[in-house]
Amino acid sequence: MKSFGFFLCMLVTFNLTWAQQVHPDLQYAKAELIQQRANGFKGIWYMNQPSNDEYVYKYSGGLAVYPANHRPFAIYSKEAKKTFFCFGGTDDSNSTLLHNVSYFDHQTGKVANPVILLDKKTTDAHDNPVISIDDKGYLFIFSTSHGVARPSYIHKSKKPYDITSWETLPATELVNGKEKPFDNFSYFQVYPVKGKGFIALFTKYNPKGHRVIGFNTSKDGQHWNEWKILAHIEDGHYQISTEQNGKVGVAFDYHPKGKGLNYRTNLQYLETPDFGQTWLNIRGEQVQLPLTESNNPAVVHDYASEKLNCYLLDITFDKKGKPAILVISSKGYEAGPRNNPRAWTLYRWRNKNWEHHVVTTSDNNYDMGSIYVESDKVLKVIGPTVDGPQAYNPGGEVAMWLSKDAGKTWIKEKQMTRNSKMNHSYVRKPSQASPDFYGIWADGHGRKPSESNLYFTNHKGDVFQLPRHSNDDMITPQLVK
Repeated sequence: MKSFGFFLCMLVTFNLTWAQQVHPDLQYAKAELIQQRANGFKGIWYMNQPSNDEYVYKYSGGLAVYPANHRPFAIYSKEAKKTFFCFGGTDDSNSTLLHNVSYFDHQTGKVANPVILLDKKTTDAHDNPVISIDDKGYLFIFSTSHGVARPSYIHKSKKPYDITSWETLPATELVNGKEKPFDNFSYFQVYPVKGKGFIALFTKYNPKGHRVIGFNTSKDGQHWNEWKILAHIEDGHYQISTEQNGKVGVAFDYHPKGKGLNYRTNLQYLETPDFGQTWLNIRGEQVQLPLTESNNPAVVHDYASEKLNCYLLDITFDKKGKPAILVISSKGYEAGPRNNPRAWTLYRWRNKNWEHHVVTTSDNNYDMGSIYVESDKVLKVIGPTVDGPQAYNPGGEVAMWLSKDAGKTWIKEKQMTRNSKMNHSYVRKPSQASPDFYGIWADGHGRKPSESNLYFTNHKGDVFQLPRHSNDDMITPQLVK
């Protein structure tokens, strides 16, 4: 008995030691439904991978609308004349991730005091939510997870176009023809298609930790069909996507075998015109899924042969339904000048070829911005491309870039933020963006934990800050001068 007690004590000690070593991003947590007013806009601050150098982290900052692979964070409803949006919020001490929901009222110019939907019980911004609206006006919040450690959730508003009251959906997906709980998904990207339901692109992690990309469809947002894999090349992928008039386009990279998840390269593109029934490359050729080889019909640009990383920023369709894809390329994943130049490059399918041109350069791989195709010739990019107070950390000062020749040449039309104390990062374009609410982002210190504020811009590039504290039901945003 004494030897058994000693063994049990050693086992408990081992398990506690192991548990203490688990990275916070991998810790299990079950979310708590909150449904109360937030009394202001407080964004989550998050860091990933300490770098043990002057830049402190691989990336960090105010990441309320991170990552690029989550979309959309905001969606305009012409029926409600509102842009509904969600974001990763927190409390005054940045102790937990709170899923917040709000809207911008285009008739009054005011924003709703956010509702805290749930407490995700983590500070990992990879668990940030995304938003959608069905044909009847019901709002959906998809609460993502980072890998398999924590559950995912789907919530639906109890009334159309209303953020105050929600129900948790007992969502299911078909697995080998049988209904199973649909309670784990990462990097979620969801689009309502009129008369059909939802199509979602997202990631599942396999036992080796590879990010496997695929898609699923649902008529009602609760009952999902069989998940289908788009690609699993070498050690996996990141993907970004867009939707227009029922057509979905997806751009993706891949992780070269054995190099680790910090290496991602190549740019590839597929699209589906029929709710995922068939998938085509840009030339309209049907491809067989899943793609498993790096040399495949979807390749847009071979960054691997150039020994460059490729970071996916944004994708949209032009008026003709052709994709415009924005990426950053660099020499490596580490922060700092040695991996310059970090080239913001726009790819467009024109004259039966992929044309690509550099918009500008910036100082970090995670300087994420959005592309706006306003006509065949006029394009804009809004993003943190100007060096900020924490140089070589994610973000900076936000600028608007303009092209009047279909993306061949670019000028900096307007610097939208100046003399900031913290870096601005992750400028996100709403789905069906309206001129009054054209992009949303957050700020935060690049090298140490800090408060994080939220901002939005209109089509002209005027910037408005959302207050951290307010007891008003509807809040007047503050113009940043």
